[in-house]
Amino acid sequence: MCSCLLPPPQGRVQASAGALHCAWEEYQKKDTSLDSRLSRSFAASGTQPSARSRLPPMSITWQFPLARLGHAVDQRFNLSPSPWNCVRSMVEITICKRPRAEAVVTQRKFFKKTARGKVIKVLRERYLRDDVGCGIQGCHYCPGSEDVLPMFGDQNHRLYPNGHFVLPDTNVFLSQMDLVESNLFTPPIILLQTVIEEVRHRSLPLYNRLNALIKMEEKRIWVFYNEYRSLLSYGRRAKHRMTGTTEARIRKATAWYNDHLRVSRAPVRGQATLKLPTVVLMTEDAANRQKAEKAGISCISVRKYVESMDEPTQLLDLLAAEGTNEIEPTKAAAGRQPLYPDYISTATMLAGVKAGELHQGHFNANQYNYLEGSVSVQAFTKPVLLIGRENMNRAVHGDVVVVEVFDEKEWKAPADEVVDQDCESTLKNDDAEDSGEEGDEEGDEVLRREKQVLLSENVKRTSDKQPTGRIVGVVKRNWRAYVCHIDSTSLTSSNATSLSQQTVFATPVSRLLPRIRLRTRQAPTLIGQKILVTIDRWDTTSRYPEGHFVRALGKVESKAAEQESLLLEFEVPYRPFGKAILDCLPPEGDKWVVPPKSAASLEWRDREDMRDLIICSIDPPNCQDIDDALHARHLPNGNIEAGVHIADVSHFVLPDNPMDSEAASRGTTVYLVDKRIDMLPSLLGTNLCSLRPFVERLAFSTIWEMTPDAQIVNVRFTKSVIASKAAFTYEEAQIRKDDPNLQDDLTVGIRLLNSLALKLKEGRMAAGALNLASPEVKIHLDSSESSEPIDVEQKELRETNSLVEEFMLLANISVAKKIQDTFPQTAVLRRHLPPPRTNFEKLQDILMKRKGQALDVTSSGALAASLDRCIDPNEPAFNTLVRIMATRCMLSAEYFCSGSVGRDTFGHYGLASPIYTHFTSPIRRYADVLAHRQLAAAIGYTPLHATLHAKSHVERVLDVVNRRHRMAQMAGRASVEFYVGLALKGRNEKEKEKGHVREEAFVIRTFRNGVGVFVSKLGIEGLVMFKREIRFDADNYTITVPSSTASGADEVTIAVFDKVTVNIEVKKDKNTQRGRVKMILVHPVDSSSM
Repeated sequence: MCSCLLPPPQGRVQASAGALHCAWEEYQKKDTSLDSRLSRSFAASGTQPSARSRLPPMSITWQFPLARLGHAVDQRFNLSPSPWNCVRSMVEITICKRPRAEAVVTQRKFFKKTARGKVIKVLRERYLRDDVGCGIQGCHYCPGSEDVLPMFGDQNHRLYPNGHFVLPDTNVFLSQMDLVESNLFTPPIILLQTVIEEVRHRSLPLYNRLNALIKMEEKRIWVFYNEYRSLLSYGRRAKHRMTGTTEARIRKATAWYNDHLRVSRAPVRGQATLKLPTVVLMTEDAANRQKAEKAGISCISVRKYVESMDEPTQLLDLLAAEGTNEIEPTKAAAGRQPLYPDYISTATMLAGVKAGELHQGHFNANQYNYLEGSVSVQAFTKPVLLIGRENMNRAVHGDVVVVEVFDEKEWKAPADEVVDQDCESTLKNDDAEDSGEEGDEEGDEVLRREKQVLLSENVKRTSDKQPTGRIVGVVKRNWRAYVCHIDSTSLTSSNATSLSQQTVFATPVSRLLPRIRLRTRQAPTLIGQKILVTIDRWDTTSRYPEGHFVRALGKVESKAAEQESLLLEFEVPYRPFGKAILDCLPPEGDKWVVPPKSAASLEWRDREDMRDLIICSIDPPNCQDIDDALHARHLPNGNIEAGVHIADVSHFVLPDNPMDSEAASRGTTVYLVDKRIDMLPSLLGTNLCSLRPFVERLAFSTIWEMTPDAQIVNVRFTKSVIASKAAFTYEEAQIRKDDPNLQDDLTVGIRLLNSLALKLKEGRMAAGALNLASPEVKIHLDSSESSEPIDVEQKELRETNSLVEEFMLLANISVAKKIQDTFPQTAVLRRHLPPPRTNFEKLQDILMKRKGQALDVTSSGALAASLDRCIDPNEPAFNTLVRIMATRCMLSAEYFCSGSVGRDTFGHYGLASPIYTHFTSPIRRYADVLAHRQLAAAIGYTPLHATLHAKSHVERVLDVVNRRHRMAQMAGRASVEFYVGLALKGRNEKEKEKGHVREEAFVIRTFRNGVGVFVSKLGIEGLVMFKREIRFDADNYTITVPSSTASGADEVTIAVFDKVTVNIEVKKDKNTQRGRVKMILVHPVDSSSM
C-alpha cells in the first residue's frame, strides 16, 4: 500500500524509510548521474552517507528532480495514473523515520517451520495510512474513494428506521453463508479485511464463495481494509490470542465506523440535520455481543435481524442450526440423553495417530446396509469395519475420521444381508420432531429395532473377519449442500397455507447419507420438489444431523430439476462463463481464422505447415469438440510416417488469466446423456480449437517414423497448422476401411493406420496390458431436437475405435517421456497403481468354486493371461462379465506431479506402461492443457510459465483435477442411469406392454435376502429381493429357494454367474424420487410372490 507516496499540494512528500529507499534504488538504476547533481541538507545529522547506505537515524531532507524519481516509484508500486506529473521539477522530500515504539503496530512477527524442520522468524511490515475510504456515498472525509454503499444504508428494517449498515463478523460467513448469498438478503454490507483473512484461514471453500459474493453485482458490499487504517490496526501483542484479537478488531472497526458517521454528519448551523444511520455488528457469538453491548456498540444476532425483517419466512429457512445457539442450553436440549459418545480432543487424536494407536482415513458408508460403514487405513490390508450407529459416531460419507481398532477377538465380518433404511421396518414411525429427545418412546423403539437387526446379523455373519472398530473423532467434515426431498410422512401439518415452523426429515438423493432433520415454514409447499439442504451440526443427543433449507430446484421428475440436482449432487460447476472469462477470447469471435502464412505472423512462428497432409478425424456421432486428427503415409525409405494432431488449446488459453483459472477450477468437461458442461467457452471448444474438416486450425503434432511392424524409429513434436480433409464417425471409417472398391488417399491412410494399430495393440498385450471391460450403452432419443429417450442398447465397438485408441495411447506415452526428461520435478503425469491382491480375493474364490478357474494376480501380464482363459463354451458373455468384475477390483488412475512420488510408482498398471500422461484431449481436460505447456517448453517453443516450475502449485491443481474427474465420471453414470429408466418407459409404451421389460441377466452377487444381477444388454445392475425365508450359502455363493416357496416345484438353487431372466420395471425411488429400475426374477423361479 504505497499511496502514502502521493505528493500533497505543497510539494513535500513524506514516506516511510523502507518504501522510499526501495523507490530510490529503483531510481538510481535509471539515473546514475544523480550523485553529481544531488545536494543534501540534514536536519539533525551531519554525517554524509552514500546513496545506498543506511538512512540517518532521525530525518533527512533531499532536493532533486521529482519527476524522474516519480517514474521509478510508479514502476515499483504500479501507480497509475502517475501522481508526479503535476509536481514542479524540484521539490523537497522529507523522510521521517518511525519511532521504534510504533513497530508494535506496523510489524507482524511469527515463526515458521520449513520443510526440513528448521524454525525461522518471519517479520512483515505494513505501511499504515489515514486515507482508507469508508465507501459510503457523500462522505466528504473520504474523498476519492468509490461510493458503493448508499448514503443512509438500508432504511427498510423495522429496528433501524434511520437506516443501517451491516458489519458481519467471521462466524456469520462460516455458518450462515447460504443466507448472505441469498438474493433476498440485501442490506449494505461492510466487509472487513480481518474477516476475509480469518475466513481464508478457517475454510478455503467458504473463502472462495466469499470472493464470488463480493463480485456479485446485485450485492452492495464494501471491503474495508481496516488492517491498513492507522487508528484501527492491531500489532503483535502476546497477551492476545488470535480469536480474541480478531473479535476486538471487528468491534473496534464497528465503533470507528459509527464515530466516523457522527463526525462526517455533524449538525451545521442553518442546515437541516442529517439522519444518522447505524453500523450494526452482526455476530453469532453471544459472548462477543455481550462485549459489544458493554462497549456501547450496536449489535445483533443473525436470527433476530432476520426475524425483524418485513418478509422473513424464506430467509428464516436459510438460517443454519448454529444460529440458535445461546450461552445456556435450552431446556429441551438439556434434557436429552446422549446417543453417541463424545469425540476425543484434537490433541489426543493427533497424538494417537502419530503413535499408531489410532488410525486416520476416509469414512465410507455401505450402500447396501445403512448400519455399516468402513474406513480404509494404511495399517491394515482390509478396511476397518464399523457396525452400528454408535460406532459410526455421526460420521458422514467422505469425512476424514480417526478410528480406534478393537482387540482382534472382537473383530467381525461384514453382513451379507441388504438393510435399507427406507424399506426396513426399523425406521417406521420415526418422528422428526422428537427424534432423540428424552421420553421419545418411538425413538427408543427405533433404537431397539436397529439393535435387533444388528444382533440377528451378528448370528448370521459367515464370511472372513476383518479389523473392526469405532470412530473417536473427525479431522475434516465433508459437509456440503445435498440434493434432498421432504419426507411427506414426517409433516405434522399438510396445510399449504400454514406458516408454522415444522421439523421434518429431508431424505438425500444418495443412499450413502443419513436423513437430515430440517426446520422450515415452507414444508407443505416443498412436498414433491427437489430441494437443496446443508448440514449444520450433528449433536450427540440427536439421532440425525440437523440442517437448513437452501433453495428449491423444481418439481420431482421434471427434466430441468433432475439435471440440476444431478450436477449439484456431484459438485459439477455449471455456472455460465463470466465476462472476465469471455474477455479472454479472441476479439474477432467466430470470425477468427488462421492468418496467411508470413514471417511476421505470431501464429506461424516456429510452426510447420501441414495443410497438404491427408489428415482426418474419427469420433463418435455428433461430436463437436474434435480434439484429435490422424494421418499416415509411406516414406521413400520403406518406413511409415504416422501423426497425431491435437488441437492447440494452449495458444488460446494463456497461463494465469481468468479463463485459465476457470478451466483449472472445472478440471474437465462433463458429458451427460443430452447435455455437455464445457470446461472452456464453446467458441473455443466447438469452433476455434475444434479440428473441423476443410478449415485451417492450429495444432500440436506428434510425428513418428515407424517400420511396417510398428517399431518406432524416431518421434518428434512440433506446433503446426493443419487442414483436416474429413470428419468420420467410427462407423463411417469402418465402412470405408472395409470397402475394397475404395482406394482413395483417405481410405488408404485409414487402412495404414489400422494395420499399425493392430501391431501396436499386439505389442501392448504382449507386454502385459489389460483388456478390461465396462458396460457401455447407447440411448436413442426421439429426435435430434428432443431429449426424450425411447430405447437403449449396448454400444458396438468397432476396429476403428481401437485404431484411434492405440494412437492416442502412443501419443500420451511419447509426450510423457519427453516432459519427464525435461522437467523431472514438475511433469504432469498419470499413473495407475497396482491393486492390492486382497481386492481380488473374493473374485478369485468365486471363480474357483463356481467355475473351477484360477485368477493369477501376481502381475498385470499374469492377470491378462488369466482373464483370457476365463471362458465358458456355453456362454460367450461370461468372459466379458468376468472382465467387468475384475475392473471393479482395480484402483482408480490419477494425475500426479513427477517430483511428488517415487520413480518406481510412475507406471500405469492397466496399460503396462512405465510412464503415461494425458495430452490428446485439451479441449475437455485441464491436465492435457498443462501437458501441452510443458511440451511446448520442452521443444523450445515458449518458456515454461513460473507456476509449472513450482511443485506445490502443480500438486494443488492436480488434486482439484483428480476430484473433478471422479465426480464427472459419477455424474455421467448417474445421467445414463436416469435416462435408461426413461428409455425403458419409452420401450414399454412402444411395445404396448404394461409395467416391465423382460431381459436375460447374470447373477453377480448373493445376499441372505436377495441377489444382485447384471443385465449386459442394457448395462445396468439391480437387486432382486426376497421377503420370505431362503437358504443362503455364503461359502459357495448360492441361495436356495425351498420347494414350498417355489410354486410347488422342486427347490431351486441360484449361484453367482448363473443366467436368469428378470422383469424390469421402472418405479419411483424413495431416495432420488426419480424413476428407478426394479427387477423381479422370472426364471428359474418367480420372485413376485416372494
